[in-house]
Amino acid sequence: MSLDSFLVDVLACPCPSHSPLRVRETDVECEQCATRFPIRNGIPVMLIDDATPGPRGIGAVIGDSR
Repeated sequence: MSLDSFLVDVLACPCPSHSPLRVRETDVECEQCATRFPIRNGIPVMLIDDATPGPRGIGAVIGDSR
């Protein structure tokens, strides 16, 4: 999936740290917590209810032992 580079630059995870996102094939993924947000019809859906939480949950730093 190709997204406009400006859009990718301004999007951020809604977690408290507002981390940047990386584009994957069918979704965008938070670089900090690995929460994934679907891309539907070329538009990232940045709603928590539609997100797939990362392994430690939305907003949790990967590798954080807390």
